[in-house]
Amino acid sequence: MSASGLKTTQFSVLVHVHVQALPMMQLASLLGAERTTLTRNLKPLADAGWLTVTPGDDPRQRIVTITEAGRDKVRHARRAWRAAQDEMASLMGADALLALHGDLALAQSKLDSLENGDGA
Repeated sequence: MSASGLKTTQFSVLVHVHVQALPMMQLASLLGAERTTLTRNLKPLADAGWLTVTPGDDPRQRIVTITEAGRDKVRHARRAWRAAQDEMASLMGADALLALHGDLALAQSKLDSLENGDGA
């Protein structure tokens, strides 16, 4: 991802808002981040002109929207992400990589349950 000039966390933010503009609270939830952490992480992306944060219908709400420059950045970064995924598949084998993704998804689900007080 470094070739694209983005950190993986920044890429993740841009990919999420690439699909649709999102309220900050919803974006924070999707990313598994605290709102204050997200606010801090959005600043360099907004400063670079890749996204905007504007008031929503409710004055307390902020909407995160990708810009055309941000869309261009995502297109460029996706090539780097895809190359990294292909390299991992080549190193590990497709089945092992698929298993790793499943294990990570399961671990994230368990952590989400604990965070939400649902038990393990």
